[in-house]
Amino acid sequence: MYDIAVIGGGPIGSRVAYRLAGMGYDTVVVEQKDRLGGPVCCTGIISRECVDHFAIDNNLIFRQANSASVFSPSGKLLRLWRQEPQACIIDRAAFDLAFANRAQERGVKYLLNSPVRAIEVRDDSVRIESGHFGVGSDFIQARAAVVATGPGSGLVEELGLGKVSDFAMGVQAEVETSGVEEVEVYLGQKLAPEFFAWLVPTSPNRALVGLLARRRTGFYLKRLMASLAAQGKIISDEVELSFAGVPLGPLAKTFTNRIVVVGSAAGQVKPTTGGGIYYGLLCADIAADNLGRALESDDLSAKNLSGYQKDWRKRLGRELRLGHWSRKIYALMSDRRIDRIFDIMKSSGIDEELLKADDLSFDWHGKVVLKLIGHQALSRTIKRMRLPFPPGR
Repeated sequence: MYDIAVIGGGPIGSRVAYRLAGMGYDTVVVEQKDRLGGPVCCTGIISRECVDHFAIDNNLIFRQANSASVFSPSGKLLRLWRQEPQACIIDRAAFDLAFANRAQERGVKYLLNSPVRAIEVRDDSVRIESGHFGVGSDFIQARAAVVATGPGSGLVEELGLGKVSDFAMGVQAEVETSGVEEVEVYLGQKLAPEFFAWLVPTSPNRALVGLLARRRTGFYLKRLMASLAAQGKIISDEVELSFAGVPLGPLAKTFTNRIVVVGSAAGQVKPTTGGGIYYGLLCADIAADNLGRALESDDLSAKNLSGYQKDWRKRLGRELRLGHWSRKIYALMSDRRIDRIFDIMKSSGIDEELLKADDLSFDWHGKVVLKLIGHQALSRTIKRMRLPFPPGR
């Protein structure tokens, strides 16, 4: 019997396994894909803070970004620039593989091509059934399990932990580009309703183009690519699209007897951008610390594991609430109002003021959101909207 079984071999699951193996616990990762580091529908932008915190190898970074161009619905431009790099565009497949390799170097065993069908929580262990239908089943037993499957897994609901109720759909494609040297972000309710689109350069003359929306994502992306092709920014819009669900709020409960849920499976994702790598890795460490203590005391009850949720909510809860609130405000904005806000930010120097602020962060948006909404030059425009109640009200 293993000490820990981690379901999901992405970077979040691999990080939990790596940490627990480092504490001396016998750990296995159960992964449904037949290989590690395969294609992922993810733009792969992480902050310098994330790179430094988790000692990400520079070989995994396509390029660093210290600027971005943000376009309003009518094409008005806000260019955000700082002298120091703020974000890194990573090779996501190699990134996932690197985290798995770290875990394997510590003795973690990986079972590939093993989709999990069911989890049975017993008094003294967890019994995991895996295997392809029609081929038979394998059974894995462990003292506890971590669910790190990514969004939309039915396992979480089957364990009685409910489900993330608010989702968007992400769609993305790799394209050949011409003259695109920095990240571009496109706003507009007709372009990507309630959300945004992006063009992110990776290697020379290559980029990822994508968007978030609640429905018809393929239609909206095809229309965006046709526009970018007409502008000469991309060479062709005849490319394969990849889709992935993006949770926009956390699970109400991320633990039960002998089980914790981590990463996007738990909804630990920035509601403003849909980015989940850094938040997921932070929660992976919190999960490992709590599980390590529970394993040591041999008390894997829900009561003892509840500290995991308390700890990650203390770290991320306010940011997630503010992010969800600000996203709802943006969803209420018409294209005309977005354009008006661009005009105010340029004419009042708010864009320059933000760039000089010490609390402007790629990962932590709460202070910036409150500062923008409370700014005198913007307050009249924003107050005319019927705003949702702020967090905590």
